[in-house]
Amino acid sequence: MENKTNINGMNYVLAGDYYIPNLKLSNEERTIGKYGRMHRDYLKENHPMRFNHLILEGQLWTYLADLNEQAQNRLQLIIRQMQEAESVTEELKASDQLAWVRAMNSIHNRAEEIILRELIYGEVVV
Repeated sequence: MENKTNINGMNYVLAGDYYIPNLKLSNEERTIGKYGRMHRDYLKENHPMRFNHLILEGQLWTYLADLNEQAQNRLQLIIRQMQEAESVTEELKASDQLAWVRAMNSIHNRAEEIILRELIYGEVVV
């Protein structure tokens, strides 16, 4: 097989009568997780050019793994801030577990909605 470098800097390999891009996958070992998968699907459906660019550059997996870590860290930060603001403490957990579980579920759902809008779907939160 003959290798060829095109003007755009990509390497191509002659396969039969066609030159195809010689793509190399990154050695990323981190998982892309829930938020990375959600953002990948969003990019595939709504921004196919960006999605294809990330694939061709070999950066998709790293990009999604980084985004997933950012989303997880931001989610934990928002949950802690909401717990403090709404006085959802260990004392509440000890005295009324059901109320604590309700409050934590509510906090988690609202925090996750913020993450989805800000990071995963790229909307502006008002």
